Amino acid sequence: MRACENRKPGNNTAMPPKKNPLKLNKLQLRTLFLAQLLAEDPDFAQQDEATGAATLLQVPHAHGNHFHIGQFTVSTREASGLSNPAVWTALVRKGLARAEGPIGIVLTAEGVSYETGFGDRFLTASDH
Repeated sequence: MRACENRKPGNNTAMPPKKNPLKLNKLQLRTLFLAQLLAEDPDFAQQDEATGAATLLQVPHAHGNHFHIGQFTVSTREASGLSNPAVWTALVRKGLARAEGPIGIVLTAEGVSYETGFGDRFLTASDH
């Protein structure tokens, strides 16, 4: 669909962008959201200012039923996609991530900025 087809007669503004235009499933969206959080934390990722991409250096280790990303506590149940190769394959296929080396993951600029719609819905502030 061309951009001009999104406009209504007499209205000069385009309609807002479609939510989840790549049709990611819930697990893929959750995983991307957590990867975006990791990408913002210098303990877990390295930013490439020139490209907007972020290389994930590590994934936090769970202790008990949760792990920490910065000031947040994340349930391991919510983070199951981080260790799921099929999820990463889908994100790579859709251009939101790329594999680098045998275990490296890079979020592309598109992956860093993709709107997942999660906000802070399943994050809680850490109590320790």
